[in-house]
Amino acid sequence: MITRTRLAAGACALLAALAAGIAFPAGAAAGEPTGQDAPKVDLVLDVSGSMRTRDIDGGTRMAAAKQAFNEVLDATPEEVQLGIRTLGANYPGDDRKTGCKDTAQLYPVGPLDRTEAKTAVATLSPTGWTPIGPALLKAADDLDGGNGSKRIVLISDGEDTCAPLDPCEVAREIAAKGIGLTIDTLGLVPNAKMRQQLSCIAEATGGTYTSVEHTEELTDKVNQLVDRAADPVVTPVATEGADTCAKAPTLKSGLYTDREEFGQQRWYRVDVLPGQELRASVSVSADRAVNPSYGVLLRAVTVHGREIVRGEAADNGRTDVISTGLRHPKPELDDADADKPAAEAVCLQVTNSFSVASGVKTTPGLPLELTVDVVDGPSDADDVAAFGLGRGWWLLGVLVLVGFLAGLLWGWLSRWRFAVWRTN
Repeated sequence: MITRTRLAAGACALLAALAAGIAFPAGAAAGEPTGQDAPKVDLVLDVSGSMRTRDIDGGTRMAAAKQAFNEVLDATPEEVQLGIRTLGANYPGDDRKTGCKDTAQLYPVGPLDRTEAKTAVATLSPTGWTPIGPALLKAADDLDGGNGSKRIVLISDGEDTCAPLDPCEVAREIAAKGIGLTIDTLGLVPNAKMRQQLSCIAEATGGTYTSVEHTEELTDKVNQLVDRAADPVVTPVATEGADTCAKAPTLKSGLYTDREEFGQQRWYRVDVLPGQELRASVSVSADRAVNPSYGVLLRAVTVHGREIVRGEAADNGRTDVISTGLRHPKPELDDADADKPAAEAVCLQVTNSFSVASGVKTTPGLPLELTVDVVDGPSDADDVAAFGLGRGWWLLGVLVLVGFLAGLLWGWLSRWRFAVWRTN
């Protein structure tokens, strides 16, 4: 029994190692270079009246936020330009129209003077309304300009009180601008409606939502998000696909973002020289409530409409992002034509089958991320099948061989045990 267990474990380990080596091949990096400008972070703090509540480590929510901010300011990397914006900090009255304009830049986004920033934070006192939508719009303006990473960290203890300016719609509009801005949200109390709204804001821009109930958790999470802004990133390039191949923009190797309406087709063009290989992938995100059962299709076609290759994926609502990809190698020219290589214009068509229930807004379109990589192709046609799209045959062959050897070993062990049994 021990021998059998060890054999099974060894076979599983071997298969796992082989599968890992095949499933995760080394890939070439594709995308635009990282922006050289300093990363920018705008901390947006809710200073509405509810922040007086004493339910975080025996103190008020405002006290916890101030302590966390002071520690974050001490730990902010030198290369990060940081600012602080407030919402609900200045107007104590009951006029909704005035209260929903109550957002101000407490400390401007720029090189950090820690003493000055801490002094500004110390003056805060819970006051008024919760205009999250207007504050996000202003925070996006605070971070305008430059090609470095941009991040908003929103800290709130309640829902927006300034509808119909829906913060989720505001976040989608910000994402649709293609400026590479990410919004992360932190909720200070466990509240279902607040969690739903803050999660929606974060998901619209590829950010994260976190619920925190202790000062130390708040400090650690804000520090983590500020540090993340300083990490090298690939900045996607905003593009706009066309409704036909003839009008499509021509793309080079890189990472691109776009917006695609529900059920819409988007077209892009890529020039591929003889001896090169086009590798493309697309991801479409559901940044709002969508109906289950959806898919995405990526096709490579000639300018005359003939399909070359396709990639497709479908899901039943288990994930918020669905992705697919394709590869197209263009053969080398004959020696006689080698002195005059001609690029082939390949048209990439992206189609989705997302749909929404009545009442859910369909504009702006769904976030789309397209990766295009044109690399040197394999020298022989056989290489494509063996080392490119056909990696699955390697795995199948290995599994057949391992199964055959395991069967022989098992048969030998069985005969040996039977012989021992007869002897005894």
